[in-house]
Amino acid sequence: MRYRSRGVLSSLSLIVLVALSACSQEAAPRPDPAAPVSVARAMKKSVPDIVTAVGSVEAINSVAIKSRVDGQLLESLVKDGDVVRKGQLLFRIDARPAQAALAQANAALAKDEAARDLARAQVLRYQPIAEKHFISADQMQQYVTAESAAAASVKVDQANVEAMKLTLGYTDIHAPIDGRAGRILVQAGNLVKANDTQALLTINQLAPIFVSFALPGQDIDRVRAAQAKGVLAVKATGDGIDGRISGELSFVDNAIDPATNTVKLRARFANADERLWPGQFVNIALTLGNGAGALAVPDAAVKAGPNGSYVFVIGAGNKAEQRAVTIVRSAGGESMIGQGLAEGETVVIDGQSRLTDGSKVKIADAPK
Repeated sequence: MRYRSRGVLSSLSLIVLVALSACSQEAAPRPDPAAPVSVARAMKKSVPDIVTAVGSVEAINSVAIKSRVDGQLLESLVKDGDVVRKGQLLFRIDARPAQAALAQANAALAKDEAARDLARAQVLRYQPIAEKHFISADQMQQYVTAESAAAASVKVDQANVEAMKLTLGYTDIHAPIDGRAGRILVQAGNLVKANDTQALLTINQLAPIFVSFALPGQDIDRVRAAQAKGVLAVKATGDGIDGRISGELSFVDNAIDPATNTVKLRARFANADERLWPGQFVNIALTLGNGAGALAVPDAAVKAGPNGSYVFVIGAGNKAEQRAVTIVRSAGGESMIGQGLAEGETVVIDGQSRLTDGSKVKIADAPK
């Protein structure tokens, strides 16, 4: 019995030793494998200094065509959406009332001219007699006054005639600018009123054309400094626009909007092909300079941390070093580094999530 108990204890001891040995082997630290990463080199290059914004297209000139006289609209000589030229006849209003008024004004002028001529003849007739004192000075003064009054009446009539001619001219409505007509809002046969709230149509000038946009207030110094060196190029892109449309900056507002902390700008585009349309939203890229000699890395290399931006730099022994950097700006998928990197250093652009400061890495592709 005692012998059997000793055998059991020996067997249990052997099992415990084997289990402890296995646990010891499992607890032994394993070397960390190198994390695969993709990398690129920090390079100095010319990267344009570009600021972007969303802009809205605006017509340089927009004119609401209205009648300047009351009357019946007889004829519309333009169609919806037509291209019109300055001076082109657009509408005709019934001119007969204006013609009658002009005839009446001319008749009044002829009558008063006759009265003036008579008064002048009387002055010439009685002037020698008055000088010989055959008539009194008061009587002579009456003839002179009558002539002056008649001459004044003629001037009034002449002004009335000119006014009636203007009114008659307003019965033909011409285009004041080049542009494209909108929808005809009043059809022939309707009565129109002078300066009515309802316009006959609206003409928008499409070439050239403006695009208005806004930039943060902190960018105003950069914009003004670049503008002092010359004309700034602007590119417009958007849905439905084939390629980029080139223009130039034409206006910077003289104040920053305190409600939004933005400043308004306007770019001018030739728009000869009318690819830009009033009311359209477009993406604007304003070039402030060529950015020569900027130290650039791909945007993918830069990460945001609690203490600011950082990158992982590959050092000796293929170890990753987390390093804080200062970003000057971003453009074209690249970030311009102000501080924290030197030209030629290798940075990680993919695989940062597997890294900590000092991690061993395995470069998956050659630096670019």
